Formats: sequence, C-alpha cells, structure tokens
Amino acid sequence: MSMINRVRGAGAGLLVALLVVHSPADCQVKLFSLAPLFANNMVLERDNSVPVWGHGIPGSEVKVRASWGDSTEAITQPDSSWMLKLPTPHAGGPYTLTVTHDDTSMTISNVLVGEVWLCSGQSNMEMPLTGWPLADTVLSSADEITHATYPQLRLCTIRRAFSAVPEAACNASWVECSPASVPGFSATAFFFGKKLHEALGVPVGVIQAAWGGTAVESWISARCLSRLPEFSVTLQSLKECANARRQIMEWLGKYSTIDLQGTSGENRWREFSCGDSDCAARSYDDSSWRVMRLPTVWEKTEVGNLDGIVWFRKSVVIPSPWVGKNLTLELGPVDDIDVTYVNGVKVGSHEAEGQWNVKRVYLVPGSIIDSTILQISVRVIDYQGGGGIYGDSTFMMLHPEQSGDTISIAGDWKYLPIAQLMENVVYVFGSRGNQYEQRPRLPLDLSANTPTTLYNGMIAPLVPFSIRGAIWYQGESNTERPKQYHLLFPLLIENWRADFAAGELPFYFVQIAPFDYGTATQSQYLREAQSAALSAENTGMVVTLDIGNPSNIHPANKKEVGRRLALWALAKTYGYAVAYSGPIYKSYAKRKGQIELTFDHAEKGLVVKKGATGNGFQIAGPDRVFKNAVITVRGKTLLVSSPEIPHPVAVRYAFSNTPEATLFNSAGLPAPSFRTDDWE
Repeated sequence: MSMINRVRGAGAGLLVALLVVHSPADCQVKLFSLAPLFANNMVLERDNSVPVWGHGIPGSEVKVRASWGDSTEAITQPDSSWMLKLPTPHAGGPYTLTVTHDDTSMTISNVLVGEVWLCSGQSNMEMPLTGWPLADTVLSSADEITHATYPQLRLCTIRRAFSAVPEAACNASWVECSPASVPGFSATAFFFGKKLHEALGVPVGVIQAAWGGTAVESWISARCLSRLPEFSVTLQSLKECANARRQIMEWLGKYSTIDLQGTSGENRWREFSCGDSDCAARSYDDSSWRVMRLPTVWEKTEVGNLDGIVWFRKSVVIPSPWVGKNLTLELGPVDDIDVTYVNGVKVGSHEAEGQWNVKRVYLVPGSIIDSTILQISVRVIDYQGGGGIYGDSTFMMLHPEQSGDTISIAGDWKYLPIAQLMENVVYVFGSRGNQYEQRPRLPLDLSANTPTTLYNGMIAPLVPFSIRGAIWYQGESNTERPKQYHLLFPLLIENWRADFAAGELPFYFVQIAPFDYGTATQSQYLREAQSAALSAENTGMVVTLDIGNPSNIHPANKKEVGRRLALWALAKTYGYAVAYSGPIYKSYAKRKGQIELTFDHAEKGLVVKKGATGNGFQIAGPDRVFKNAVITVRGKTLLVSSPEIPHPVAVRYAFSNTPEATLFNSAGLPAPSFRTDDWE
C-alpha cells in the first residue's frame, strides 16, 4: 500500500473498460469494445433475450455466438454503437460467448445463465462482509467467509465513480464467490444472493453499485430529476460542468497515486503513508497554511467536497505548572480516521473504519511536555461522506489528568489538504505547497453527493443490462428532508424501471433502522416516506426495527436483512409460498373510547412483544397530545386506548428515532412504524 504509482496521461484509469476512442470532430472509432458488464465470470439473465452492446467501426457487422447454441448479429451504427439481443437458455453453465467484429474476435469465458439482481444504496449496502472493524461488524462474518465456496454465485462490483454527465463505461469486475473474493463484497448483497441461489437452485449474479454516505438524488438521472423545480439550478450548473470530469482527471493526473482497489477493513488505513510525516514535526513551517475554525465538517468550508487527507495543526499555550505533567487531549469525534501528535510524538489514533462518531481522548505523557507551548498536529482521513474534526466545541479541550482546569482548543487551526481520494485511488499532493488550492474551479462543487452524479457514473453504464430486479438500502443521508424523499424515492424507482426497460421491475428496499440522530432529526418521517413507496406496483420493504442499533448507524445483522429481502423476491418474483412481510397498517375505526386498527399480512394473528420501555403505541385526542397507550390483540386487529384519552382520534406506533419493535406477525416479521394522523 505504501508503493506510489505514477499515473501517465490525463485520463489514465478513467475509461478502463471501454476500449473505444472517439474523435470529438467526427467520432471515428479506432478500436472495438464491449460494454463493461460483459466479462469473464458474468451471469446472464435466463429465459430471456438479453441485450449485448458495445462500440465498433460504423457499418461493420458484430456477431455473438454462445456455446449453448444461439448466435445473433448486428450492424454498427454511424455513431459507433451496436446492440443485439441474445436468446438465453433456462439456466446453467459455464458457457462461453465469442464476439467477432471485422477481423477482431474475443471470448468471454466461465459465463453462467441464471438470475441477476442489482444491489445499490449507501453505506449499509456497501458495508462489506468483513465489516468495518472495530465498531462496525457483521454478525457471523468469519464463519460465512470460511464457508463461502459458491461457484455458481457470482459477485460483480461496480467501482465508485461520479460524473457530471452519463458515462458509457465504468470499472466492473465479476468473480466467483469464494472465501478469497467475498470478504470485501457487500454483506447484504451476498446474503441476499446466497439465499436466492440456495432456494432457486440456479446460478445467481449480484451486482453491487453502492456508495456510503450518499443521498438518493445522486442516483437519479437529470431527465427525471428535472421534474422537481428545486433541482433546476443544480441541473443547470451540471450542464456547465460537462467537461468537469476531464478537467479534474487532467489535474489529478499530475500527481502520484496509491490504488486502494481490493483493500478494506481494519488494515486499509492503518499506518497508511503518503510521505507526509513531516507535517507532524514540531519544527514544521505551517505559516502558508490556511485557517479553519474547528469543530466543523470541512464540506462546510472552502475545502468543499473532499474525500482525502487533511492535516490540522495548532499551537497551544499552557500554564507553566502543566509542564512535565501528564495531560489529556480531547478532540471530540473525527470523521473518519485520525492520527494525533503532540510536539511531534504520536499520542493516539483511530485507524480502523467505522469510528467516525467516536470521541478522541488521548493521554499526552509529561515526558514530551518540555515548555509552555504545545504543538498539536492531527492527520485526518475522510473516506466517504462528511470529513473533519466535528461535534460540539466543548468536546475540544486540554487538561491535566487529575485536575478540573481545562483549556479549550476549539477555534482557529491551520490546515493543509495533502491527498484526494477518488474512486478508490489516492492522489498525493504532498506536504509542501498548497497544491489543492490549484484544483479546477467548477460551477458546481462536484462530488458523490451532487444530484445525478452517481447515476451518471455507476448506473447509466449498466443500462440496458438484463436484470431480474433491484434491491436498495439507503435513506440515512436524506433523514433531514423526509417530505422531499416522498417525491425522490418513487422517482428513482420509476427512473430505473424505464432505463432497464423491464416494465414493473421488482424493487425491494430496506427501511432504515433505528438510530439516535439527535433531536434535530426525526427519522420516523423518512421511514414513513419509505413506507409510502409501497403504493407503487411490485415493490417491497424490509423492516429493521428489531435488528437495528440506536448507537450504530451500521447494524450488524446483515444476514437477516439479506434473508428478508430474499423472502420478498421468493414470494413476489418467483411465486414461493413464504411469509415475506410483517404487519402493515391498513385502516382504523373509533370504538367507544378506543381505536381499532386493522392490518394486512397478519392472517394468522398479531403478536405483541413486551418492550423495555412499553409497547411502543401512543394515542391522542383532539388536543393532539400523545399519551402511552394500552393495547389489546384480537386476531389481526388491535384495540388501542388510554384512560387519559376519553375521545381518541389518532394512534402512532414506534414513531421516534430509536423505537423498539413490539408488533410482529406469526412469522416473526416486524411491523414498520406508522401513524393514523397526518399532522405536521
């Protein structure tokens, strides 16, 4: 990992899978290529006529011959594109595909025919089977990895990429599922695919296209997002950024790189070096560095949407009696990785992924405190989402071990970005000079959270690959905008269905789990927006109220999430007679001081489990003040009341950031949070 490789040329690594080269003037084609998903170890959708496409010489014939006996051909169009439809058998393999074009021939080997699913979302979908130790772990991962020899389960990873415009190419790789290949793959997608493979008895391919910390609007096309007026300014700026990717890559191409593809988990960042250790030195000259007021996430500053490495430095004057004494340095939480030095000596670090919300508290030994001036240096790595030393200013302090005296270290700090992380490649600027200041200034600060950019970079290149359906796990990054999510989420589903030309494409998603977002965020309204999406045909929702972790936004039980997603697919897509949904609130009626609730998916009766803080139900009268309720189960209905509410008008269940799951059906599947009112 410490080896630094030089990237030659402005666009190196940008269009790895696409071998076609276009001249801007006349679009003349120099080489022949296949779309990036067509590669060794792939899975094709069974019993179908699947699109196969690419680029070639205009007017030339392209022929695809499959070893199961079918073949078909197409003529390359004037714009160099070609597409054909290849009939596929019921299931099986391995097969080969031979593609010929002019005097060029290529063979794709170890191809299976079966079921293919697209698996997308943010960090809870991206979270690998190994987890992100130490804080973010996956239950039973070690055992699952050891026994993960499933040659007919294929894993495809779409490398992270964002773009201002829809791309024709992406970096995609297919592998057989094995103990060697599965650790870095999406845990949710793996468990989902494994369950389908075992139940259906046919090959299964799962395509992971996920990026942690991203909002839903990043995954929607400009064509669809243009329906919402609030995005019009951003979309116009994106048009002005049409060449942004080229400009960024040309600029980054000047710098040395470290490729992180295939690395994950605890060792990914441990002792990660960019040759920048001099920034920790007591004598380092930081006079040219800019100033940032901490605590804050640097996305809110002139640094902008940077994933990468930033050094922070601050000189602190301490009372003379503290000299030679052990001190405690507190920084608050750091997003994501930090290594902290005092007077050039490392005093602590958090170098494993998943510790973005852990407060940093480090002992500073008195042996390194030889004067009243302390030099504090903090190296911060942000690998996704927000970055920096953030939290409350009261978290940032310095004090003796055995004293109540404190010095605040919040306020002005010097800072220097020394590397940028883009699509699993670290571009190293170095610790001399403010190289990041020389970056291209674009009309829009382009990032993975810019609307449409992930659709452009990670979904558009996959269209129109034949898939059976999609699973989705996202929403945490939109919790502050639940009303907007009511519009955005159905728009994404409609967008993908139209693009993949699959009619009412099965779309099964995970409702976000309980998490303590703080009083400023009410995630129950985002969960409500997700529930509302069930009104669209051929959708399904996995409820996670019972398997969440209020103190960790990345719950560990991904196996059950994958199983529940697979239940929806088995029941609704493949026609298996299995229970697949927990109770879904249907209607209510007032009954003499009570409210009677009826539910779907409770044919064999409702089950109420006792929670640590009650039954999770609240009831209100005309004054809209909610009180804890008493409930009575009657088959698939509930009677809800309270002695304090003689004339009830509304009921809410599990309606908070961190609710407990108490309502289930006989299959052990939980009900989602809900309310009967529509009050603001």
